[in-house]
Amino acid sequence: MNNFVKRTLSGALLVTLIVGSILLGGFAFAAFFGLICAGAVYEFHKLTNTQEKISVNSWTAGIGAILLFACSFLHISGNATYAIFSVYGLYIVLAFVAELYRQKANPLHNWAYFILGQIMVALPFALLPFILYIDGYQPIILLAVFVTIWVNDTGAYLFGVRFGKHRLFERISPKKSWEGFIGGAITAVISGYIFSLFLPSLNLLQWIIFSEIIVIFSTYGDLLESMLKRTVNVKDSGDVIPGHGGILDRFDSLLLAAPAIFIYLTFILN
Repeated sequence: MNNFVKRTLSGALLVTLIVGSILLGGFAFAAFFGLICAGAVYEFHKLTNTQEKISVNSWTAGIGAILLFACSFLHISGNATYAIFSVYGLYIVLAFVAELYRQKANPLHNWAYFILGQIMVALPFALLPFILYIDGYQPIILLAVFVTIWVNDTGAYLFGVRFGKHRLFERISPKKSWEGFIGGAITAVISGYIFSLFLPSLNLLQWIIFSEIIVIFSTYGDLLESMLKRTVNVKDSGDVIPGHGGILDRFDSLLLAAPAIFIYLTFILN
């Protein structure tokens, strides 16, 4: 019961912070998600550094993630030109050069994993400002990304518990089932219909496609993080969120869903 209470309270607080930062927008959004981005990258490297001869500086990677997110936000919000990304580019160059002085066993692996963390974890978060400002200021669209993820997770869990018999990807995630996946897809269609009533910039069909893209790619994002944790033999990416694990555990759905939905919205809105 104590764990249930902790999980409920921390989950409610996290949802409040996500929704509040999106609706407030501006620097409240940038501050919250910039820190989340850095925390997720930090946890990623804490996991990968458990492998032999891998020794990426997690703090250096986290600062790089903040810079990428900040550059994205400042540019798309109209506070800076594309030239702002040169700051991030310079930082990456310096991070590569710094490896010369660290004298680690395998600097090539450190370079590779550093870039992997920036692409696989930091980049999806850096696309969130672009979704927020995809067609002017659109907080409801970005909020819909998170709500659809939550609705999909809830539907998948309920259908999976009640009807789940056929494993979706047993080698990576033994508890996920095809029945749960289908249940999540159905509930996501319902949320897409509801959003179509309040935000006509996307029609009903576009909202349904929006929802199903998130269902597919958030599921794959979850599986990718599960594969990472199984590879390094850990249960959670961290313990910063009581009852839920780490930041990467709670935001793994965004790893592929954010890039996929950004590409989709770019085509239909621009």
